[in-house]
Amino acid sequence: MHLTTNLAPLLLALTLVWPVGPPPPEILRGWDPPAGPYAPGHRGVDLAAAPGTTVHATASGVVTFAGPVGGRGVLTITLPGTGTPPLRTIYEPVTPLVAVGDHVTRGRPVATLAAPAGANPHCPESCLHWGLLRGDTYLNPLRLLRPAPSRLLPVTGVP
Repeated sequence: MHLTTNLAPLLLALTLVWPVGPPPPEILRGWDPPAGPYAPGHRGVDLAAAPGTTVHATASGVVTFAGPVGGRGVLTITLPGTGTPPLRTIYEPVTPLVAVGDHVTRGRPVATLAAPAGANPHCPESCLHWGLLRGDTYLNPLRLLRPAPSRLLPVTGVP
């Protein structure tokens, strides 16, 4: 079955798991989309977790990057069947436990959280930065876990 771009995130919401926990982690910093490609903002969410915490794949996919970026370990998992281009989840700072090309299943341990590094770490306390991309567009990863609220429609034609 081919998933349309609109249905894929909704269906993923039914099968995703938090990357750290249970219980669901505290959100230290939320999604703050930038006004433009180089504008300030926060292109993901920061989840409270201690260094050494196991990081799990939030959905099944293929590891498409595992290595350092700007001195921090980064892991990217591409989620097939989620439209064109497919969704990608990003985790940092981590020490990957998987390699490029590995197929991972939802909930599988894929990394351990690295300690904050440098004079200006991403979070003032230890955190996992969790991001979501479609192509070059950053999206709010929490939308995958929290589908839009239900709405009651008026009932008509009922005696």
